[in-house]
Amino acid sequence: MITMLKTRLRDFFITHDDWIFAVSDYFHQYGIRSTLRYVPDENGERQMAGKRYHKYDFDDAFDFMRKHRPEWVKDVHVVPEDEVKRILYPTEAIKRLEASDSRIAAIVSVLEKAGVPRTHMGVTGSLLPGLDNETSDVDFIVYGKYWFIARDAINQAKKEAGFIEDINMNMWERIYKKRVPEISFEEFVVHEKRKGNRGMVKGTYFDLLFVRDWEQIKEPPARGKDIGTMKIKATVINSDFAFDSPAVYKVQHPEIDYVLSYTHTYAGQALPGELIEAQGVVEKIGEMKRLIVGTSREPKGEWIRSVTLLEKENML
Repeated sequence: MITMLKTRLRDFFITHDDWIFAVSDYFHQYGIRSTLRYVPDENGERQMAGKRYHKYDFDDAFDFMRKHRPEWVKDVHVVPEDEVKRILYPTEAIKRLEASDSRIAAIVSVLEKAGVPRTHMGVTGSLLPGLDNETSDVDFIVYGKYWFIARDAINQAKKEAGFIEDINMNMWERIYKKRVPEISFEEFVVHEKRKGNRGMVKGTYFDLLFVRDWEQIKEPPARGKDIGTMKIKATVINSDFAFDSPAVYKVQHPEIDYVLSYTHTYAGQALPGELIEAQGVVEKIGEMKRLIVGTSREPKGEWIRSVTLLEKENML
């Protein structure tokens, strides 16, 4: 049974128990592939419409689900369609937040002037259900081809004296510690600054996130078999979906056809024509092999780095 509810990556939904999930995939079978984020709790630290909620981090969410809905626990949480009470769409949140949140209004203004339609903007994360607090970052979505226009507009806005600013070194250190990557802090910052999809808006950190437009969602990828680990050097020949989740790099290599990253740290890590070094788990699908990076929440011994970029920066 293929799910019929129209959802895609970074949408949220609420179940009949008022549990709030974040959609974690474009493709769903036997239910919506997602991750539990919030559960009603009278002692919870978040509040929405007079009701208190507790936010669950990744590992704690799995512990909760194994206890309360073990049949929904797979590699993610697979929620049956008939358990869904309401879907929260990031595009609809723009309408609500632009009027009440000057940070969102500032980003929307910059992107709209650059030619990004409001229909292709969205807000996800804690802001989407209205469970944000004073420590919440802004997770701003732009859909499809407009994401690249948005990134360039944000980078231009950083050079001007407005509400959009670049990230300082203290914030980079905070992001690095949160990500716990397998590359050095110096390498991390060099890669991240080039990506250009992070910034500050009125003192708040924000991320410009890519989500596929509806017409870019074709068919579910085939499932493969893990056949071991590998460290490779390969040339990137296509990175159209390098900022997606998973990030996808088509590579030229004697054995590996694609490098995929399921951790946001290595999204947008390399450009076409660049030599990369990557280590991860090899997945075989027929005659095709993919190298998977991010096989756990904080993957150890798995990474992607642009050798070309690091050599240019005299870091190798």
